[in-house]
Amino acid sequence: MNNALFGHRLRTYRKEKGLTIEKLAEQVGLSPNYLGDVERGKKLPSMATFIRLVNVLDVSADELLKDEVNRADYLVDAEISSRLAGLTPRRRTAVLNILDRILEELPNLNGEAKPDDAK
Repeated sequence: MNNALFGHRLRTYRKEKGLTIEKLAEQVGLSPNYLGDVERGKKLPSMATFIRLVNVLDVSADELLKDEVNRADYLVDAEISSRLAGLTPRRRTAVLNILDRILEELPNLNGEAKPDDAK
């Protein structure tokens, strides 16, 4: 596990919640020094501490660990749906048209021919 990346994400979510190291440490039952070491990538929390951190920060474990575990497709799908839901029907259609064009132009990363090339 990349300790520094985990610590950086933890710090980012802590700051987004407007919490100081001292306040988060208090809420999770840690010393501020220990939490500071976690944020600097010097230490990793135990599983029990990790669970308390995600609960207090109200963030999914996937978000803190997204480079360490295969990210669940449902998170990406939910993000896309959330962003589309706020658009008018006309804008939603425009986004889908743009997405179709992007998908047509993307190089195929698996080395397979695009569907149109197979003809």
